[in-house]
Amino acid sequence: MAMLYVENVPEDLYDALKAHARAHGKSISAAALGLLAENIPTAAELARRKELVRLARKLRSERPTVTGPFQTTEEMQREDRER
Repeated sequence: MAMLYVENVPEDLYDALKAHARAHGKSISAAALGLLAENIPTAAELARRKELVRLARKLRSERPTVTGPFQTTEEMQREDRER
């Protein structure tokens, strides 16, 4: 496993990280690693996101399968007001 050393961390950022770690019951190192894992996507995560975008675009381009005489929103509002 790789090692990461960070120098010259601003004091206020370090204090915020320390508070975050304490609030979550973790060491500063574990908190930093958790924040990196949550916020820096890996190559596998980026590939998964691209696949989701591709699928969303495909679904968006397909025509709806439901057809029929549906009311417009204006007609539904008028009907609701008449009750």
